[in-house]
Amino acid sequence: MTSTPTALVIDDNPANLDLLTRVLEPEGYRVLVAQSGESALLLAAKAAPDVILLDVMLPGADGFETCRRLKADARTADIPVLFITALNDGADVRRGFDAGGVDYVVKPFRAEEVVARVGTHLRLSHVTRELLASNEDLERRTEELTEANRHLREEMSRRAQAEDALHTASAQLSDLSRREAERWGIEGFIGQSPTVARILADVRRVGNFGSVGVLINGESGTGKELIARAIHGGSPRARGPFVPVNCVAVPQELAESMFFGHVKGAFTGATMDRKGYFELAHEGTLFLDEIGDMSPLLQAKLLRVLEDGRVTPLGAPREKQLNVRVVAATNADLESRVASGQFRQDLYFRLAQFTVQLPPLRTRREDVPLLAAHFLELFATEMGMKSPRMTAPALAVLRAHLFPGNVRELKNVIERALIESGGEPIRPEHLKLGSVGINSMTVEPDGETDPAARGPNVDELPLRLEAAEEMLIRRALAETGGNVAEAARRLGVNRTRIYRKLASRDPS
Repeated sequence: MTSTPTALVIDDNPANLDLLTRVLEPEGYRVLVAQSGESALLLAAKAAPDVILLDVMLPGADGFETCRRLKADARTADIPVLFITALNDGADVRRGFDAGGVDYVVKPFRAEEVVARVGTHLRLSHVTRELLASNEDLERRTEELTEANRHLREEMSRRAQAEDALHTASAQLSDLSRREAERWGIEGFIGQSPTVARILADVRRVGNFGSVGVLINGESGTGKELIARAIHGGSPRARGPFVPVNCVAVPQELAESMFFGHVKGAFTGATMDRKGYFELAHEGTLFLDEIGDMSPLLQAKLLRVLEDGRVTPLGAPREKQLNVRVVAATNADLESRVASGQFRQDLYFRLAQFTVQLPPLRTRREDVPLLAAHFLELFATEMGMKSPRMTAPALAVLRAHLFPGNVRELKNVIERALIESGGEPIRPEHLKLGSVGINSMTVEPDGETDPAARGPNVDELPLRLEAAEEMLIRRALAETGGNVAEAARRLGVNRTRIYRKLASRDPS
């Protein structure tokens, strides 16, 4: 209610208008007057008074009709109307209330009574408006809350479904990686290089200890999970589970539940107890791949578990004591990330109690022929055919390639080459190598040129024309990934000449 309420007085008698004005103005009302129903309707719509005092006997539309029209107009429907009239018949009183009036005062009236009734109805009107506004606000808030709850239920349902799907996918990937590891085997590290011998010695050494944390460093495709499985298989935990987890693939919002589990009712959509990765790996090994990309929050929680061996599933009243060995792997430089604050130093030291460094394939090119032969035998056996021979030109192409995808890339190349050859000897044209990583002048990280990949200069060419031609052909094949047609174009010769040269050097 405003500090100066407005009252509209409607009466065709100027004396009555003057009387009511003198009664209301001293009480703090601003008084507007009208002497007919039509003029009152226009004035009320324009001025929006707080209360209307209405006589029945008016020229044109009487008071009852005027009240009905006021209530029919949205602009004036909520204004309280008090009838002040000399008509005191019961039927007239009833007609007044039926028309929409809130009170009926009979003339002659007492000033105190009019002031009291007008004030009461103004307060009731004000309270009613506040209540309606409050109800509207409550309804709006209720609708918003209902909508928010609906979204929350949907989100929790999506979260539960995503978690179920992720658990299912993780189980499938775990089984797939197990079968792939059994298929590939630790033979993925066969070779004559001193590096391979050192790696296998490290695996045997750390495998004797069942609780030492191991950090495996290496580029993608170097076989980090194979090493982790070999460590697990050679340890006292070999009979326990091996649980591989790709830290990058775990959504941040599900991470705590996925790693530590939850109990039924822990959150909307948690319809059953769920074991986390740590509990699944109890008495075994938890392999955390791409540990360098783990979020800071999860790093802190992981450190606590590594320190005391206890996890608390979401919603659970008690902790669980677990016996889990953690083997982590990364292709990132964790020491640099520790220095930049992206990775916790205390967690790094906890994980890296023993480290295994896996070399990229380009640094052990002498092992390429043995690996290629191993994979040829593996895939030929699976395809039900006799393992074909790798021709010398094809081996030269393989040794010249940098293999940015490392052993995994070599394995895929050999599998496709076997399909392309149909079981015949593997030739350069069967090797589908990408242009990435093929470079005749490869500079290794230490700044020295890799002699296995370096193309010959004029001084290094043999004096015998036949030998020099062969060297140039091998270089061209290396640079073109075994593409004979492209190698012939670069050399400016017919490709038949290349095939003839290769055939002359290949006793098959």
